[in-house]
Amino acid sequence: MSAEFELRSLLPEAWREFLCDAVDAGSFRQLSSFLNAEYREQTVFPPLDDLFTAFRLTPPDRVKTVILGQDPYHDDGQAHGLAFSVRAGVRFPPSLRNIFKELNADLNLPVPKDGLLTPWAEQGVLLLNTVLTVRAHQPASHQKHGWEPFTDAVISELSRKKGHLIYVLWGAPAQAKQPLIDAGKHTVICSVHPSPLSAHRGFFGSRPFSAVNRDLAAHGMKPIDWNLTAAGPSDDLPGLFQ
Repeated sequence: MSAEFELRSLLPEAWREFLCDAVDAGSFRQLSSFLNAEYREQTVFPPLDDLFTAFRLTPPDRVKTVILGQDPYHDDGQAHGLAFSVRAGVRFPPSLRNIFKELNADLNLPVPKDGLLTPWAEQGVLLLNTVLTVRAHQPASHQKHGWEPFTDAVISELSRKKGHLIYVLWGAPAQAKQPLIDAGKHTVICSVHPSPLSAHRGFFGSRPFSAVNRDLAAHGMKPIDWNLTAAGPSDDLPGLFQ
């Protein structure tokens, strides 16, 4: 999309109403101007049509769990607007491989063929990055350009307006958002990040998926079916558990 766009208009209407103060803020208008220039002049991930995928698949009235990531994936063909997810047929990035290892160890579920996490989002798992765009091959390149006030508002407004939610915070940057969450009202599940740099220091064995479901059941809510497409032929499968 090369034509000028208004960022506010790309956000689904239900979220525009839910986040009315944030999308009317000056920082969001500045972010819109910045992104217009970036998408026009640079290669930016995710593609603009995928920018608000998480918000389209998980409207505010359906959110039960928030899994918080950081930047989108910055390599070709990976990011599509859902934290940690990749489209069908795309090789698993290292963090996603470790998420699937823990999913298998936690719930004994088969390793999925694809890394598409859409079924989780459709059940109320908001797969949210704290920054929603990135220049190709330049990690953290869109930090401090206006996304943080917006995603902070998502976290805090969900905490303020919704009944019981579960926030899953992996890694120090995600855990730094805890002051935005009313811990007396919501459940917060923390561990180190699933990145290969940290996963062996406490992500493996943390069993977040069963913990989410126990908490949902304890609050009278339907658990998440974490089972994705069963394993099939895939270049990612050989050696996944080595």
